[in-house]
Amino acid sequence: MSALVSVIPIVLLIVLMMGFKVSGYKSAIITLLVTILLALFVAPSMGILPEKFTSAGTSIFGITLWSVIEGFLKACFPIILIIICAIFSYNILCETKEIETIKTQFIQMTSDKGLLVLLLTWGLGGVLEGMAGFGTAVAIPAAILIGLGFKPMFSAVICLIANTVAVGFGAVGLPATTLANQVASEGVASPEMLCEVATFIIIQLALMFYITPFLILMMTDRKKIVKNITLALFVGTFSIIVQFCCAHFIGPETPAILGSVAAIIAMLIYNKLFIRDENPSDEVKVEKKKFGVTKTLRAWSVYGLIIFFILISSKIVPSVNQLLNSNLVTQFELPVIGNTFKFGWLSNAGLMIFLGAVIGGLIQGMSFGSLMKLLAKTTINLQKTVVTICCLVAMAMLMNNTGMTNDIAKGLVALTGAAFPFFAPLIGSIGTFVTGSATNANILFGKLQATAASDLGLVNQSTFFGVSGNETNWLAAANCAGSEGGKLLSPQSIAIATAACDMEGQDGDIMRKTMPFAIFWILMNGLMVFLGLHVF
Repeated sequence: MSALVSVIPIVLLIVLMMGFKVSGYKSAIITLLVTILLALFVAPSMGILPEKFTSAGTSIFGITLWSVIEGFLKACFPIILIIICAIFSYNILCETKEIETIKTQFIQMTSDKGLLVLLLTWGLGGVLEGMAGFGTAVAIPAAILIGLGFKPMFSAVICLIANTVAVGFGAVGLPATTLANQVASEGVASPEMLCEVATFIIIQLALMFYITPFLILMMTDRKKIVKNITLALFVGTFSIIVQFCCAHFIGPETPAILGSVAAIIAMLIYNKLFIRDENPSDEVKVEKKKFGVTKTLRAWSVYGLIIFFILISSKIVPSVNQLLNSNLVTQFELPVIGNTFKFGWLSNAGLMIFLGAVIGGLIQGMSFGSLMKLLAKTTINLQKTVVTICCLVAMAMLMNNTGMTNDIAKGLVALTGAAFPFFAPLIGSIGTFVTGSATNANILFGKLQATAASDLGLVNQSTFFGVSGNETNWLAAANCAGSEGGKLLSPQSIAIATAACDMEGQDGDIMRKTMPFAIFWILMNGLMVFLGLHVF
């Protein structure tokens, strides 16, 4: 009974967004208010509260208040900070028109239709997801494809399918970092834990590194099966090796960015070696332009500098990483609930994105004043997103601190038993489907997965496909891997695709076309998670 009561906020969020089609920020506000009421008046009477609070006679009002405050703090630092800076970096490119140079350069890279689509969706889309996220990886490639003459429905669906593997490491690794922090016992994951969780996500997605590019190529050109298989294997291998190394040795900040750059390089090598220089298909409209080194460096200065700052602040340069992590760090214990809030003002990815964006914007000709005005405009335009994330993180913290998440996990484990690991990715996909964000899905269900692992006794060190690590982190990683499949069906993602492709009112048609791949994705994730625990 307590599990059924505890799941009310999640069910309510689903019903509001899907059943009544209430906007995301309004649904989040309503759900948070209902969660507060449940915490104040239902949780104490049903014995849901953790023993540390009941034995100490802690006030439920204090627990509720400080849980919400904790949620707001964690939402702002660093989640919202990263999102604002990431979108700000993209807006600079639009303001300076340098995004057009980047688009044109991709278009002119190959005469092969399939390879061109793969470059735009898997390559450029992956870079955009890794740098900015938040729909840019769907909107920009889709708009370019339509500009090249591809049909809107094809452009929308193929961009949604391509924007999957990179999602867990989007916006400079925000979803994976958030997940690790949710699972960490003290609320702040160590660098070693961040690397472990990121590595597990890559392993669980291993097959999709090959299957997804192959499907993109087959959807573009069904006749060249042998070429499609060869190219998918070639690009997939480059992608997974680079992403695995980034995750294992650096952390969750760079796999999507550097992995997508590696995929682009692999595609260009393949194009040089195996694609004849022939006239492009009539479906593709290309206007040849030449760009000098100066123009190219100027266009890529924003993203190039962001990558540079992220890399030098990571564990690749230990001295810099240690310096940043040990200075200007805000850390304090929250009253009543006893949790610790910690934020490094110099070491967070948001600052690295901001520095790269501002310096790149100056290089591209904007004044500092203009950049600050654009930053303010970007922040104002994201106000509904800010409200949504604040409410969802507050709801997640409140559910965790009052024992609701723990009770849901116990209910799920009781229902599925030893088969729970197979269903773990499904939970993550539901979270993304509801909220439109892998980050929010990890906020909602990351702790639940860890609690379920504990209830199943999955708390030991083990080996997964040859990589050693903690069983709890393996199961938690399944939430992030599964959340990427839910991105295909998320109403928010589809809304971005329909807007970019001018397909208002065709959301249902797009969802029907992405549904089979989403189901396949979730099943494959579940199989990999289960096999990792019980076979390999």
